[in-house]
This record gives sequence, structure tokens and C-alpha cells, in this order.
Amino acid sequence: MLDEGVLFRTNETAFVQTKRKLLDDCDLWCILSLPPGTFVNAGAGVKANLLFFTKGPPTEKIWYYDLSDIKVGKKTPLTLEKFEEFFRLLPERADSERSWTVTRQEIEAKNYDLKAVNPNAKTNEDTRTPEELLALIEAKGREIAEALALLRSKRNSA
Repeated sequence: MLDEGVLFRTNETAFVQTKRKLLDDCDLWCILSLPPGTFVNAGAGVKANLLFFTKGPPTEKIWYYDLSDIKVGKKTPLTLEKFEEFFRLLPERADSERSWTVTRQEIEAKNYDLKAVNPNAKTNEDTRTPEELLALIEAKGREIAEALALLRSKRNSA
């Protein structure tokens, strides 16, 4: 288990050298990104990842699997069923909505940033322009004004 901060820190030479040594001396073949809060009951409040590696040949590519969007808490523990797809895809290290592969060249180009950033993750980002949002607000304002006028007219006629 490794604190996620160690995976993406590239601003300090020691972190970069340690990750380079890991990739040179071992085949880091999988990084499993766990949900925030997975180990909070054990006193670790940081987001964690599980690294799977074999000492020997250098790393050529890393298969990532992302569970970071799952909500974990006292009443919603991380259960084995959340890992079913991981175990199913693991032998082939297949891509899915939660998994992808990064090459050694891509990692080196990012100065050994190993953080799991899922390129397949669905985003809830609002991509509307300010003009579109203003037009929507104006339209809703007109709807509200019309509804209020209708309510007032019914109230006055009663």
C-alpha cells in the first residue's frame, strides 16, 4: 500500500529517483487505486493505492484499475464484490471503464508521475458557456414570472 501523494510527486528528486529505481529494478505491472477512506478506520486518512510488482525485469507498461469513485464509510465498507471486475480483467489486464494501460515512455515523459488518472472516467463537469447559462437563467426567470402572474390572477379572481 502506498500513499497516493508519493505516486504523483515529481517536484523532489528523491521521489523521482525512487520511482525510477522501482521501474528499473522491477516490473510494476499493476496499480490499484483505492477509494478515499479505505483505511480511515486503521488510522490512515490518506488516499491509497496497491502496487503489484515483480523483482527482475524493468517495467514496460503498467495496468491501472480505478476504484476511487466508490464511496467508503463505516456503513458502506469496501466489500469483495467491488473487486469482481478487477479480478476478472486482471489475467488479461484488459481495458474497461475502470482500467487502462500506460507505457514506460508515457511515464518517463511525465517525469515518473504514476498517479492513477482514469482517462475513461465519466465527468460531471458542466461544459456550458457563460452565455448559455445566462440564457437559461433568463428563460427560467420568465417561466417563474409567468407562473407567479398566473397564481396572482387565480388568487384575485377567487
